Amino acid sequence: MFRRLPRPRLPRRLDHGEEATLVEHLDELRQRLFFCLGALAVAFVVGFVLHERIIELLYEVLPTKRRDDVVTLTVGEPFMMAVWTSIYFAVLVTLPIIFWQFWMFFVPAIDKAHAKMIKWFVLLAGVLMVVGIVFGYYIVLPAAVTFLTNYNEHLYDVQIQARPFLTFCVSVLVAMGFVFELPLFVVALTRLGIVKTQTLRKGRRLGYFLVACLVVALPGVDPVTVTLEAIPMFILFELSIWLSVLLDRRGNRVKAAAVET
Repeated sequence: MFRRLPRPRLPRRLDHGEEATLVEHLDELRQRLFFCLGALAVAFVVGFVLHERIIELLYEVLPTKRRDDVVTLTVGEPFMMAVWTSIYFAVLVTLPIIFWQFWMFFVPAIDKAHAKMIKWFVLLAGVLMVVGIVFGYYIVLPAAVTFLTNYNEHLYDVQIQARPFLTFCVSVLVAMGFVFELPLFVVALTRLGIVKTQTLRKGRRLGYFLVACLVVALPGVDPVTVTLEAIPMFILFELSIWLSVLLDRRGNRVKAAAVET
């Protein structure tokens, strides 16, 4: 009498070296895309429920005297603030899920030795991004917002429009999240053999110049934001060089021990 509904299928991961037709690959990709969209939808609903608290957390980076200066200028802006806050929240929360799904899709094409290494890189990337966002929220945003809202305040009636303020906060937080990925990116280049560690050490000045160019391209044109973005980038770049050196030395010792045995 009652038809039994089919159970939802989880995306099937192919094993290393397993052959599949184009239709099977497209079916797997479709399942993973639907899985990601489902995760985004759930996170959006959660974000919409919590959007008032999220906005209040962003207001806390403002100087105390500026927290009552946030205004909306259009009829629909209060509602759209709730929507965009939920969208940003959903994207940030589901990024690890999205990266993991795409990683699971492409991993069969990578040999097992590199796949294991990249797996740890993916996990570490998520941790570093969280650290970068926390650093941006507690260090970069308060300093940048305080400087910008107090600059020439005697010349203006300072009011802060809600939507641009939200966009600025999200841009800085995402930028800091990717800034903290720099050591992982550099180490990955050396471990995969794309860039040699010796070349990296000898070209340190060029590396610092490229990092400085990257800092200028990041969100935030004021000197406080740029400085607070540049300092961790330079430190992380130097740490990534020495981490690459240590990993190379460890790899050489392992190879030497294997040859001796």
